Amino acid sequence: MSDAAYLYLSIAVMAVVTYLIRMIPLTVFRKKIKSKFILDFLYYVPYAVLSAMTIPAVFYSGNSVIGAAAGVVVAVILAFFERGLLTVAVFACGGVFLTEFLMQFF
Repeated sequence: MSDAAYLYLSIAVMAVVTYLIRMIPLTVFRKKIKSKFILDFLYYVPYAVLSAMTIPAVFYSGNSVIGAAAGVVVAVILAFFERGLLTVAVFACGGVFLTEFLMQFF
């Protein structure tokens, strides 16, 4: 298979999967959902998926796991105190940088 054909096939598969993910709930759930369990499940799915995609990337992207853990701790503390996204991101990056910089001397 040529590179161009593989690219077009990949794009088509991603488009179909994306469409199905959005279309299936609309066709399956025609009435309003009244189950508290299902509503809670659907509410927390985006957060769970985002966490499952982000957390491994955080720990594998840096030079050390200790630096990544320091960044996560800083981010969680600032997020707990309801700081803005930019503030959390900048200080988490600063925490990683400072931790990895200090680790050079130990």
